[in-house]
Amino acid sequence: MAQILIIIAASIFGLLGAVHLFYTFATNKFTPYNLSVKEAMEGISPVLTKETTIWKAWVGFNASHSLGALLVPAFYIPLAMSHFTIIEESLWFSWLPVGVSLSYLYLAKKYWFKIPFIGILVSTLCFIGAAIELSV
Repeated sequence: MAQILIIIAASIFGLLGAVHLFYTFATNKFTPYNLSVKEAMEGISPVLTKETTIWKAWVGFNASHSLGALLVPAFYIPLAMSHFTIIEESLWFSWLPVGVSLSYLYLAKKYWFKIPFIGILVSTLCFIGAAIELSV
C-alpha cells in the first residue's frame, strides 16, 4: 500500500507542477487584472540587481517553483516503481517527501489559494500514510 500511496502523492505534485508551468508560459493566468501593475513590474528592477525586472523575476519564480514541484514525481515515481526497496529501507527516503510536502502545504495555506492547498493536502496525507506504514 505504501508504494501506491507514494505514486499517488507524487503524481498529484506532478500534475500541480505541470499545470503551473503551463499556466506560467502558455496563459495569462498569473498576469495581474490591472495591466498597469504588469507595466510597472516590467519597468522596475529589484534592489538586488538592475539586471532583471520584477516581471521577469516573477515569471522566473513561477517557472522555478513549477520545476521544483516536478522534481518530486520525477524522483519518486521511478524510485517507487522500480527500486521500492530503497524507500523501504531508508528513513530518509520514506520521510523526505513528507517534509517537502508539508513545506508546500504551509506555503499553499499562507500564500496561495484553495485548489493547490487541497491537492497538496491530499498528497501530504498520502506521503504521511506511506511513511508511517514503512516505519511500522
